[in-house]
Amino acid sequence: MSFNPARLSVVRQRRLLNLKGFADLIGVATKTVSRWEKGLAEPSDDAIASFATALGFPKAFFYGRDVEVPEAGLVSFRSQTSMSAAVRDAALSAGAVGFLVSDWIEDRFSLPEISVPDLHLLDPEDAARALRADWGLGEQPISNMIHLLESHGIRVFSLAENSVRVNAFSLWRDSKPYVFLNTIKSVESSRFDAAHELGHLVLHQDGNTTGREAEDQANRFASAFLMPRADVIAHIMDVYSLDQLIRLKQRWRVSVAALNYRLHKVGVTTDWRYRDLCIQISREGYHRKEPNSIQRERSKVWEKVLQLLWAEKKTFRVIADDLSLPESEVSALIYGVITNGIAPPPSPEGGLTLVKAEIG
Repeated sequence: MSFNPARLSVVRQRRLLNLKGFADLIGVATKTVSRWEKGLAEPSDDAIASFATALGFPKAFFYGRDVEVPEAGLVSFRSQTSMSAAVRDAALSAGAVGFLVSDWIEDRFSLPEISVPDLHLLDPEDAARALRADWGLGEQPISNMIHLLESHGIRVFSLAENSVRVNAFSLWRDSKPYVFLNTIKSVESSRFDAAHELGHLVLHQDGNTTGREAEDQANRFASAFLMPRADVIAHIMDVYSLDQLIRLKQRWRVSVAALNYRLHKVGVTTDWRYRDLCIQISREGYHRKEPNSIQRERSKVWEKVLQLLWAEKKTFRVIADDLSLPESEVSALIYGVITNGIAPPPSPEGGLTLVKAEIG
């Protein structure tokens, strides 16, 4: 198999390198790298070995089939405005690696069926109610957002970016929904991110709403989806203090800031009370460190996959080896939604079919 220039572009961007930065790193001219990536010249075997070492990817990776990189225009980023082009491209390249891993899994396991409706004709609040009805959730709080997404066929990965500059992103690919979550943030923030990306998946399938408007709609959807109006009003008549708000947020497993916002939107608190609580939340630093944080959510699908591999005396490294990927790239995409990198125990169950994950 011959050298694949597209794969070099993906890895260079994964490492946050522009053409000149990469050229300087390996000691060649910038125009040389440009010609390699455009397919106008093929690097020597020694050159490939050199940049494979410099980039930390196996040499064999650069000889693989074409990789599919998410198109920036089709991706809903959670924090587009605060993101540089280099960081955005690195995240998109992480998505390309995620596609390779996802395809490997789907070739070997049966994943839950996709059931994500198109609700773009509805207002975000109405869409949240409609999706809850469609998924049989009623008005009760959602105990685990990752389980919920997976149980309806959404492919969930942890974002392989150790940076709050990229919150999360989602997209459709070959009629399959994907969500990449930043799991270094607080659990409450990650849950809201998951609901926000779900909002994009159900509200923006037609691609007609983008930018700030799309982000605002996804935020409104997430707030209504996690904290249904009827349930909030049934459990909170008024809020007298920040400590009370901290206690109340536990029911919906959201941040104190998110609950404060929702209470104002549904009319439980006045403008004055909302602003006063915002000031107190900021003063206490609760935007940076969530009070009384909850336990991090875990993926059932990925736990099941790793258990089944373990039952065959294999680990996630078999994925990395088969795809000629660094182990670090695969583990970053998986373990952020499992258990801090600790391998799960062998599964007592046989077979290679993943059943639909239970919610709760």
